[in-house]
Amino acid sequence: MIDEFLDGSLSDVEEAVRKAAAAEIVPRWRQLAAHEIIEKTGPHDLVTIADRAAEEHLTQSLTALLPGSVVVGEEAVHADPRVYEALRGDAPVWIVDPVDGTRQFVRGEAGFCTLVALAVRGEVLASWTFAAARDQMAVAVRGGGATLNGTAMRAGSPAPGAELRVAMSHPDYTTPEQKAALLGLRAEGVRARPCGSAGMEYLAVARGELDAVAFNWELAWDHAAGLLLVTEAGGAQTTLSGEPYRVTGGNTLPFTAARDAGTAARIRALLSAR
Repeated sequence: MIDEFLDGSLSDVEEAVRKAAAAEIVPRWRQLAAHEIIEKTGPHDLVTIADRAAEEHLTQSLTALLPGSVVVGEEAVHADPRVYEALRGDAPVWIVDPVDGTRQFVRGEAGFCTLVALAVRGEVLASWTFAAARDQMAVAVRGGGATLNGTAMRAGSPAPGAELRVAMSHPDYTTPEQKAALLGLRAEGVRARPCGSAGMEYLAVARGELDAVAFNWELAWDHAAGLLLVTEAGGAQTTLSGEPYRVTGGNTLPFTAARDAGTAARIRALLSAR
């Protein structure tokens, strides 16, 4: 059933994502009122009316496209953490981040996107990354490659001897062990900077504009779509233990995704150095 769905419905999912963004996100970009921005757990964890409305829109449209499927969305899990357990079940799961990069969205910047991934029993089969403000739609299918606005993408490899460009989690917002690991990226030959929207950083890796990312949190809606995108563009990913990232959780953090396997191994070695 899933293979048939992927063969015939990729464009339908893309249309659903575009419609949700057009209806609920773009009209509110740079138009938010103060009461439409809410702190969930603190000033670094924001949600807006656009996040909530877009997730509701996508929940309805995506489950209608694939009967029997369920949605694990960032806002639904915030309301009821038990929703996350669907990732370990047998039903097809849509993993949704309606506005990835909410802080950028709130500031009126273009560096935000909508992330959707389709997973079955923990395996991510397809993903959609839509940067509405830039009209960029990246689609990845497991074993089928990655495209940006219909054109094939290849991550390529960093130039030999070039300084690595890396986007990383902020080391002060994590455990002492993970902070020490992330600080390993402040090394000679690496130009590390704080990450923005995870989805936009993954897209930059898949396009060869960024050499690697390193993250210390594992929430599936932030990473499922982008990791498949990077992998299908020819990149590689690894957790600190050397195993691939799992959407079901329990990963050894931090983890990295990079333009090629050699770069991923180098980043992992730096993360392990301390």
